[in-house]
Amino acid sequence: MVTLKQLAKELNVSISTVSKALNNSEEIGEETVRRVKELANLYNYRPNKVALSLKNNKTKTIGVIIPNILNRFLAKVLFGIEREASKHGYNIITCISNESLAKEKESLQFLANGSVDGFILSVSQESQMNNEVEHFKNTIKQGLPIVMFDRVAHDVMCDKVIVDDFDATYNATKSLIAEGRNKIVFISNINDISVGKLRERGYNKAILETGVLEPLVLKIKKKDETAKKIKSFYKKNKNIEGVIAAESSSGIIALNTAVNLGLKVPKDISVIAFASKSDSNHTIPRLTTIRQHAKVIGAQAAELLINRMQNKGLEVDVKTKIIKTSLIKNSSTL
Repeated sequence: MVTLKQLAKELNVSISTVSKALNNSEEIGEETVRRVKELANLYNYRPNKVALSLKNNKTKTIGVIIPNILNRFLAKVLFGIEREASKHGYNIITCISNESLAKEKESLQFLANGSVDGFILSVSQESQMNNEVEHFKNTIKQGLPIVMFDRVAHDVMCDKVIVDDFDATYNATKSLIAEGRNKIVFISNINDISVGKLRERGYNKAILETGVLEPLVLKIKKKDETAKKIKSFYKKNKNIEGVIAAESSSGIIALNTAVNLGLKVPKDISVIAFASKSDSNHTIPRLTTIRQHAKVIGAQAAELLINRMQNKGLEVDVKTKIIKTSLIKNSSTL
């Protein structure tokens, strides 16, 4: 493999001149830049990224840790991160925590050993349940910035990108109340994580503000069969008129179960869920969704981290960016 030294010798210029020409430095004349690049292309020259990272103390790589790669929302956030990072010349390395505290710690330690310049992550369920944050704080102390998204640890001083989970569910519940729905259930299988709790609180506030309606909550555990649980709930609680689902799977199953039980949607019952456009495209009738704009979340997280890394050493206040959700009305509501 050809080196800068070999290119410089053949062109009869200094190594510094070759390096600057390849990086389009204004110090080097156009003719020299052209000659250097032509020879580099001829020999298929590629810079040694490891050597560059050691020299510059930068890897131009971002570590991304997400709890579940099969989650459509998280996959779209990852897409947004990669696209924005690529615009700025950064690569990403992705690790999956599988909701495990130990795996999350292991991923941080592995990548913090000179592989990345900073991290973007969503906190694992086990970390949130145990309120474990020291591994995040220790990583930041090492000089590696972290940006958290969606599920965040509020005790950690770092940049964050979140959606308005509380307001989103509050407004969605209010929209069902405005339809004249009097018996509205909140269904969730993400009860142990921060976003699930915030969504339940938003629902409760909207219900209690009426002064007439009573909260009705169905919490689904990991061991439960969601379809059976929801079907049993419908049968025990007659005249359910509205459903707010904390995530897409519960919303889709709640909609399908209602139809299978002979309920007319939305005449008899309205259903809203945190879900994507593609989720609603696969339901009959089409599901009304609370859209979180996952790709925007990813892009904003990458932008915050890159800005933090490029201003390393400067005192820059931590920021929390709140991405507004959208209530997209479809055929499952009036």
